[in-house]
Amino acid sequence: MKRMPRKTKTASRKDISELPKETPEREKKGKRSELLQLLKLTEFFVGGSITVNKKTCQGIECKLCIKACPTNAMYWKAGEVGIVEELCIYCGACVLNCIVDDCIKIVRRRNTGETESFSRSKDFATLQHNINARRRHERTRNIFLEPGESPK
Repeated sequence: MKRMPRKTKTASRKDISELPKETPEREKKGKRSELLQLLKLTEFFVGGSITVNKKTCQGIECKLCIKACPTNAMYWKAGEVGIVEELCIYCGACVLNCIVDDCIKIVRRRNTGETESFSRSKDFATLQHNINARRRHERTRNIFLEPGESPK
């Protein structure tokens, strides 16, 4: 009796070392989108991160960042401010309300690939002002077009 060679599926196999890296990231994104959908929130940023400097935080005295968070991503736990990363939409309300400069740092990435980073209320206000000024300028230019110019 002749033995037939086994067929192997090497082309469709994945490297086992890649699986642990992919799975938690996919699960995190899925959980995040599900939570934001339940809260009826849209995500404006592709990615981001938020950190709280535990040494400079005066949370026990104020807790203003917790009160300002629109998604309740920040909470009080055992003497310090905790963050649920999946709920944070990187809006900057916590930085804007924090009484200590450089205590809360947010880094966020837009769909265009542009990265914004801020940790002071003044920096956040300046960033928002520049974004709004750019939008106003574009709207005005579209309303008052030069002869022969097409809207962008």
